[in-house]
Amino acid sequence: MNTKRHPNMGSSLDELLKEDGIAAEVDAAAIKRAVALQIEDEMQRSHVSKADLARRMKTSRMAVDRLLDTTSGAVTLNTLGRAASALGRQLRIELV
Repeated sequence: MNTKRHPNMGSSLDELLKEDGIAAEVDAAAIKRAVALQIEDEMQRSHVSKADLARRMKTSRMAVDRLLDTTSGAVTLNTLGRAASALGRQLRIELV
């Protein structure tokens, strides 16, 4: 396999993010978005409304809105775990 790069090809996105010092931030945002979408999918599958989830989590509807907001990074692992538990699921975090 030829490992030479084309002379007009720039760096990869991963390399660019590392160079800019924002790779970890971008990765965290992507993970948060993926988990929020999984929670929302499980809510729809289980017919659980935001108000129902808030009640099960013993929190406010506004907190559930923040949890499901894919652009907000202000969610703790504790909150994600409580949401998963309220939906009868478990939150699994891996170090890779």
